[in-house]
Parts: sequence; structure tokens; C-alpha cells
Amino acid sequence: MMERTGKKPELLAPAGDMEKLKMAVLYGADAVYLAGTSFGMRSFAGNFTDEELPLAVRYAHDHGVRVHCTVNTMPRNDEAQRLPAHLERLQAAGVDALIVADLGAFTLAGRYAPCCQRHISTQASVSNFESARAWYDLGASRVILARELSLPEIRTIRERTPEALELEAFVHGAMCVSYSGRCLLSNYMTGRDANRGACAQPCRYQYYLMEEKRPGEYFPVFEDEKGAYIMNSRDMCMIDHLDDLMDAGLDSLKIEGRAKSAYYAAIVTGAYRHVIDDVAAGRPVDPVWRDEVEHVSHRRYSTGFYYGPPGQYYEDSRYIRDWQVCAKVLDCQGDGTATLRLNNKLSAGEEAELVGPDLRPFSFPVPVMEDMEGLPLAEPRRPGMLFRMRLPRAVPAMSLLRLPRPLSPGLQRER
Repeated sequence: MMERTGKKPELLAPAGDMEKLKMAVLYGADAVYLAGTSFGMRSFAGNFTDEELPLAVRYAHDHGVRVHCTVNTMPRNDEAQRLPAHLERLQAAGVDALIVADLGAFTLAGRYAPCCQRHISTQASVSNFESARAWYDLGASRVILARELSLPEIRTIRERTPEALELEAFVHGAMCVSYSGRCLLSNYMTGRDANRGACAQPCRYQYYLMEEKRPGEYFPVFEDEKGAYIMNSRDMCMIDHLDDLMDAGLDSLKIEGRAKSAYYAAIVTGAYRHVIDDVAAGRPVDPVWRDEVEHVSHRRYSTGFYYGPPGQYYEDSRYIRDWQVCAKVLDCQGDGTATLRLNNKLSAGEEAELVGPDLRPFSFPVPVMEDMEGLPLAEPRRPGMLFRMRLPRAVPAMSLLRLPRPLSPGLQRER
């Protein structure tokens, strides 16, 4: 393979809270995207308070990582009145870029946070070069393209827009059944506004039919013997096609998942970091990193719309989760003696895997452990407890110990 001569794209990772931000940063993100406690499209992520945000920005900047903050809801009148003060706080915190979708919010961002770049959210559904150029002419430095675009369409947008305009696209994570996420189904069914970050994901529900004159009598709607998931969508995974995305001229590759776990942020970021680096350098891709995206909770994967419409998936809306994080490495000495914090129980003799920042996954049998007083410990059980383990070799802090434990059917809706 030959080394690519074009610019290596930015890897942009989700940071739903401080733990997820640290994981994304340490596992290889070039930039992270997050939100304050308002005006963001993931109100059920942990998000960052006004006190936490400057600390998050400082941590990222200390590691050479940029911070993009979402302000991409569609504000109503009362919300628009509160927006200037929010924008001023974001600029004061040192945020590098603001992700906006509403034209009014875009204009206010230029006025009240002039030191921040303005990126146009995927919620704005930028799907042609004229729209991209119009936003650039207004002052946008980047557009985040609609998820419904194919690779040929992206190439055309790249060819027919100013070189200074950056193009960003999603490469991994959940897909929405509605166009660029603009949906009112959640509002109608639950009163939770999808366009204010409170989507209840009713497209994932299993539906029944009720006849008008027989209220309370429910009839199943079947595609086949498994039922019907008529609005269900698979998750996107483009890790096998990063060469095509780079050739299309994208400047930033974005991982979805601010509401997902810190483990997800770490593993998916680390996998894409290694594959991007290998592809950009013309090296053969180590298949272990492709396998890593199978180690996180996900729905069945597809390539989104990049190679044409993905087609409907009627099987189910369940998550695949075959691995469980058992402990996190807090520190590790040169001889492999590590202090860990327990997430889920594990036992001596089990075959576990370790993966960490820039650490290729490896497996080993769990030895007898020690509690913090030095007493033998065959099976730590209390979540959050600290214990020691002798690892086969030294590993970085924030490495993760995991075991193969498939999710039970009753818990399949978990992330």
C-alpha cells in the first residue's frame, strides 16, 4: 500500500461527560464534541455544567485535543432570549467551535462568541454544494453533512465548495429513521422533543394494531414470525471503508454516541484511531482494530447511505453486547502490578482481555488478586472497590479489563 498524500482527517469523538471525555482523549481523538446543560441534542447524556466545562476544555487542550460544543437544538422564543448568555459562557470556557443548526443561533454565535468557529450541524440537513457554499458565505468554517448522502454526492460537494470550508461526516454509531434526525414522533407519543435532545426513540418500539370498534384488543403486526420493527435502523460502521471516506475529501470523521458509555467512547475511538493512521500511512490494517467495534454494545451494522440506501432491517431492535467491562486500571508499575477499580465481578481463573490507550488487546487468565491490605482475593464483588492484580506486563492507566458475557434477552434495550 502507498502512503496517502492528502490531509489525514480529524477523528472527532463523543464526550457525554468528564469520564467519557477523558476516555476519548486518551484513546486517540483529535477533537471531542460535547454540550452544556442546555441547547444540545442529547439532553440525557451527562453533559457539562458551567463549572465543569472549563475543566473539560482545559483537560482536552492540555492533551492537544480540540473541543466542539453543540448548540444545535431548534430554540423557541424564550430559549432564544437565553442563548446569548450561554454563548458567552462557552467562549469564556475556551471552546474551539460551536455546532449550530438554527440560523438565528448561528447569527447569535457570531455576535456573542466571535472567537469560536461555527460548524453547521447535521440537523441543518446540508445535502448539496449550494447549501454548503451559502453557509460558508455567511461565515461557517465547517458543515456536518446530512447522513443521507452517498460518497459520490460528497465528492461533488467537495469539488464545488471552497477549499477552506471543512466537511465533516458521521462514520460510526446510531442512525435515525427520520431525515437527519428531524422527527416529531417522540413529541407526539411521549411529549419529549427530539429537536431539543429528548428523543424517546419510539422508532425502536414494537408496535401492535388496534381496531377502532374493539378498543383495548391488540393485534400483533407481523413481518414474519419474529414480529415487526417497521421503523428500525441499523447502526453505521464505516471502519472498513476509511480509504473511500478520505478519498472523498472529508476533513473530519465523526463518531456518534454522547449518550453511550465511557467504554464505548474508548473502544470505538481507539479502533478508528489505529485504522485511520494505518490507512493514511499506507500500512496494512491490523484486523484486531476492526474486531474491536464488535466488542461494544451496538445494533447490527451497515454502511449507512454511503454506497446507496441501506435498506430496512426488520429482524429486531436489540443491542448486541457480548462483552462486559469488569475493571479499570488506575495505575500500573513496571512489573505489571496494577491497582484496579471494579465495575463488574470477575473471578480468578477466568480468561480476560485487556485493552488500553494505544494498547493492542491481549488475553490472559485472571490470577488470584489482592485487596488493598494485601490479602488474597479470588473474586472481588463490590462495585467500585479497589484491588490489585499482577498483569502479564505493564499497561497504561485507563486500560480496561473485560470478559465475554453476552447480554441476556431481558436486557437487550440497554446500551
